[in-house]
Amino acid sequence: MDANDILDYCLGKKGVSESFPFDNETLVLKVGTKMFLLMSLEKQPLQISVKTNPEWSEELREQHPQITGAYHMNKTHWNSVSLDGLKKDLILKLIDHSYDLVFKSLTKKMREEIEKL
Repeated sequence: MDANDILDYCLGKKGVSESFPFDNETLVLKVGTKMFLLMSLEKQPLQISVKTNPEWSEELREQHPQITGAYHMNKTHWNSVSLDGLKKDLILKLIDHSYDLVFKSLTKKMREEIEKL
């Protein structure tokens, strides 16, 4: 998967917006007002950061050398994922999981507004 594939997949989800709040090379995708994915557009191989529950984070890091604690993020909840060598279904599962975790953390009112979209 390349950056455009990731972006298209994420923008297909309800309530997702994109921005560059930190610099010109780190694309941030949010659901509502909260980040669920960061993507470094300059790094090769392509790398994303996603939120995962702590138990799954440990398991992922043990099974995949491409998955580590996310730089500048809470490493208990965020993983950096180098996409090189990972299967597409795992990448999509990580994105979906991150989106779902963040969506569930939004206020009830915001979740209801997004679900109407």
